Amino acid sequence: MVRLVTGEAGCRYTGCMHSPVRLVAIDMDGTLLPNDVQKISRRNVQALRTAQQAGITVAIATGRRMAYTLPLIEDLGLRADTPLITSNGAVIRTLEGKPIDRCHMESRVARGLCGLLRPFGALVFTFDRPGRGELVLEDIDQVEGRIAVWVETNRNAIEVFKPLETALLDGDDPIQGMVTGPVSRMRDAEKALRGSHWIDSCECVRTEYPSRDVSILDLLPRGVSKGWALEKLAIRLGIHQRETMAIGDNWNDVAMFEWAAQAVVMGNAALELRTLAKTSGWKQAPPNDQDGVAVVLEAALKKLPAAGIARGHECE
Repeated sequence: MVRLVTGEAGCRYTGCMHSPVRLVAIDMDGTLLPNDVQKISRRNVQALRTAQQAGITVAIATGRRMAYTLPLIEDLGLRADTPLITSNGAVIRTLEGKPIDRCHMESRVARGLCGLLRPFGALVFTFDRPGRGELVLEDIDQVEGRIAVWVETNRNAIEVFKPLETALLDGDDPIQGMVTGPVSRMRDAEKALRGSHWIDSCECVRTEYPSRDVSILDLLPRGVSKGWALEKLAIRLGIHQRETMAIGDNWNDVAMFEWAAQAVVMGNAALELRTLAKTSGWKQAPPNDQDGVAVVLEAALKKLPAAGIARGHECE
């Protein structure tokens, strides 16, 4: 849930004292990726590799689905068992494709969300299967007007259904939905959803890009989030919460920040989120265009113990 708060307490990322990091979950867009470039910087790539070589489990945690994530990371030289938390937590697989966990939204819920949210923007539902029909929508022109790059990249996976409900059959459940449109309309859509009975059957989280006046309201199975997936992954790996770090820049990362003991918000995040970070005791990294992820990982690597626990500097 989005929370809007004000305050001045907190500190920037300075390597404050924590347990050494054993698991780090890193968002993609606006975090690992620079603005307007679909390629991870050399410094960030080196930091990811060095972290893995030092024994840190590096997990990619993104709102993107698996097929939209792999082309960006499959040639970076990361370990085959690198965990990928995709579709905002609904699917967890390794880089080599080994399944770890997956959740579905009931088709009856998805159909109900169509009726509720259609007036606010363009609706898309995602299925966990390769090829055409992985993404289903009702009006490709409506979607293309807002997120043209996404449409062009995913065109071979898109299938059009009118009405959209005809693609959402009982027993063939999607893993995730989204509605996209202007920032103000998506905030209205979120209010409408939270005021309806459907909120008891799903989760929703907003991702905003104010500079482009584009927002996405992600629709997830009940209880699912990046934070939920990160917790499940940590338990599976036998890694304690205090040894877990999360790095992100948007509202769909908040659940990760709230669960991980070491939360880091990117300097390019919205002012509201950076304010929340201050009052929550989360650290702040440099912006994504300044290799903020690498800065954080390089500092974490310096704190890894050779024998015993290395101590960092206290936050003021």
